[in-house]
Amino acid sequence: MKKRLRLPAGAVNLGGLALAWLAVFGYFSYYAPSFHTMDNLETLARQGTVVSMSALGMTYVIVSGGIDLSVGSIMAFVTVVVAWILQRNMGPVAALAAGVGAGAFCGLVNGFLITRLKVAPFIVTLGTYLIVRGAAKGMAHEQKIDAPITWLNDLVARLGPDQRAMLFPAGVWLMLVLAVAVAWALRYTQFGRHVVAVGSSEAAARLCGVPVERVKLLVYTMSGLFAGLGGLLLFSRLSVGDPTVAIGQELDVIAAVVIGGASLSGGEGSVVGSLLGAFIMTTLRSGGSQIGWENWRQEMITGGIIIISVALDRLRARRAV
Repeated sequence: MKKRLRLPAGAVNLGGLALAWLAVFGYFSYYAPSFHTMDNLETLARQGTVVSMSALGMTYVIVSGGIDLSVGSIMAFVTVVVAWILQRNMGPVAALAAGVGAGAFCGLVNGFLITRLKVAPFIVTLGTYLIVRGAAKGMAHEQKIDAPITWLNDLVARLGPDQRAMLFPAGVWLMLVLAVAVAWALRYTQFGRHVVAVGSSEAAARLCGVPVERVKLLVYTMSGLFAGLGGLLLFSRLSVGDPTVAIGQELDVIAAVVIGGASLSGGEGSVVGSLLGAFIMTTLRSGGSQIGWENWRQEMITGGIIIISVALDRLRARRAV
C-alpha cells in the first residue's frame, strides 16, 4: 500500500506565500517592464527593510499571544533621538546606541506594565503608542531635527557603481543576518519553545514551569529593540529626526506577520513567513505606485489580503481540531 507524502503545514504555508509573491511580482512585471530588473529588486529590498526589521520582534509578540501597537511611535522616537545626538556632534556610534537603546527601553516598559499591572497588551501598547509619540514631539519641539550626514545615512542608501558586488546595502544584510538568528532562536532554543508555549496556552505553560512573566518581558523588550533598529533604518532613509513619521507603521508590521501565517490567537508563526509577508506588501505598494494605482486602491487590497489571511488561519485551526 502506497503511503501518501504529506508536507509539514509550515512548509506548505511558506510555499504558498512564495508563490503568492511570485504571482504579484509577475503581474507587475507584465504591466511595468522595468519592474523585474535588478535595480528594482534592490529598491524593493531597501523599501521593505524597515517593516521587515520591526516584524522580527513582532513575530515573537504575536506568537506569544500578544500585540504591540507602539512600534510606529517607537520608530519615530528613535529617529528623533538619533538626530538629536548627531546634532550635538556626539558621533554616529553614540547615536546608534542611544537610538536602539531607547527603542529597547520602550519595549521593556511595555513588558513591565503588561506583566506587573496585568493589563491587556492591546491597552498598554495603545497607551504607550500615544506616550512615546508625544515624547518624540516634545523632544523635537514638534519640528523636524536636521542632522549632519554620517555613515548612518548609507545603511539603506542605493548602492554606487563601485558597490554592486554587495547586491544590497548594509542595512538589508543586517536585517537578513538578524532574521536568521531570531528564526533559529524561535525554533531551536528553550526561550523560543517557551514563547510558543505561552502563546498556545498561558495556563498550561505556567503549570509546566515556564516563567511566563519573564518570557513576556523579554518578548516586548525584543519588539522595542527591533522597532528601534527599524527606526534607525528609517532615519537612514530620511536623514532627519521626524516625530510625525511612521504613523500607521505598526499596522503594516502586524499585517506582514499575519499575512506570513502567524496566528493572532498565539502559538503559531514563523520569521520567514513574516519576511515574505512584508515583501508581498512592499511589492504590492511599489508595483501599484509604478502602474499608477491610487493609495485607496492599495489600502483596500492590503486590507483584503489581511482578512483572507486571517480567514485561512481560522479555517486551518478548525480543521486541526
